[in-house]
Amino acid sequence: MTIRVLLADDHVVLREGLKVLLQQAADISVVGEAADGREAVRRAQAVKPDVVIMDIAMPGLNGIEAARLLRDKSPATRVVILSMHSNSEHVCRALEAGAAGFVLKESAGEEVAAAVHAAHAGRRYFSRAIAALESVAQCRPGRASPLDSLSARERQVLQLVVEGHSSAEIAATVHLSSNTVETYRGRLMKKLSVSNVPGLVRFAIEHGLTPSS
Repeated sequence: MTIRVLLADDHVVLREGLKVLLQQAADISVVGEAADGREAVRRAQAVKPDVVIMDIAMPGLNGIEAARLLRDKSPATRVVILSMHSNSEHVCRALEAGAAGFVLKESAGEEVAAAVHAAHAGRRYFSRAIAALESVAQCRPGRASPLDSLSARERQVLQLVVEGHSSAEIAATVHLSSNTVETYRGRLMKKLSVSNVPGLVRFAIEHGLTPSS
């Protein structure tokens, strides 16, 4: 049986490298690619891959929020998250979003095929560096996080705000009116006790909603 894989990463070079590595395995076929979270969700619904390799830090919609959408829209598809970071905030949010694995980019070359095989078999997979840490053990029901106060839509709007999009651009992306987006912006600041956009940027970076560069 061939395992069908979709690659989602905003860096073309990384996608090409992963494709070469994965297609060295006789039972893995890369059936699609995406450059951001929204495209990943659309492509996954179209090509119906068994596994999606999803970068955590992508523009427009990050990998964790995309994984959450895929859990609802394509429940048969398993998601493996790629990240440069191994802190418990990123790992726990990925698992809460339904991810089947978490692979560090620094070791992806050695581990990505193993992660695909594990996910397809219904098992979880963590990079060895993560499995050796306490990050995974800290992921437990009821774990408190400031993100718990935000809805999925609010998290999506937050990412677009900190990426510098105007209210009109955000409205077009998430299919809301500009006035509604402004309402969301004010609500976000109140919920997070932040008074300006730079504060929202710091929060988003700290909690893995957007990359630091």
